[in-house]
Amino acid sequence: MQLNTRNIHRDLGYFYVGLIIAFSISGVFLNHRQAWHPSRYKVDNSTITIKMPADETLITKEFADQVNQEYAINDVIRRFKLADGKFEISFEKHDLKVDAKTGVGELVTYRKVPVLAQMTKLHQDTSKWWIYYSDIFGIAMLTIAITGMLMIPNGRQSFKTRGWKLALAGIIFPLVFLFLLS
Repeated sequence: MQLNTRNIHRDLGYFYVGLIIAFSISGVFLNHRQAWHPSRYKVDNSTITIKMPADETLITKEFADQVNQEYAINDVIRRFKLADGKFEISFEKHDLKVDAKTGVGELVTYRKVPVLAQMTKLHQDTSKWWIYYSDIFGIAMLTIAITGMLMIPNGRQSFKTRGWKLALAGIIFPLVFLFLLS
């Protein structure tokens, strides 16, 4: 095999095609995670009534733990709060929201969407080996971009003639969103 820009571009593209597809799909979902997040897909709503203490100062972490056990939610508590007459507990796989006076509320159960939830983890993983692999991937993407610019050295479709205009537009477009519209 000859070592030239076309072969480097092609082979890196083939090697990283799975990761490119996974990052692309999961990136789209993460962009819209406020509307629908693959790691927290709502599967069940149920009405729940819990016995709330008369004194709001008793609504503590210990009370949240007690609710978790007593009502068989059996999930890891991420955070809880009491505000505007509502008691809320956010669990890893559930959300509980109840009226602080009546104790009547809603328990929402979430599940992860198979495959999509795991793909979104690729964007969030911070383990040492993944950071190194991601760094190598970033360098490979830079190499793919550069070899793509150099593959057609001359002619109407070359980077020198036509490609630089598209590349410039591709750089300016996100900068406009970054600095002017956000």
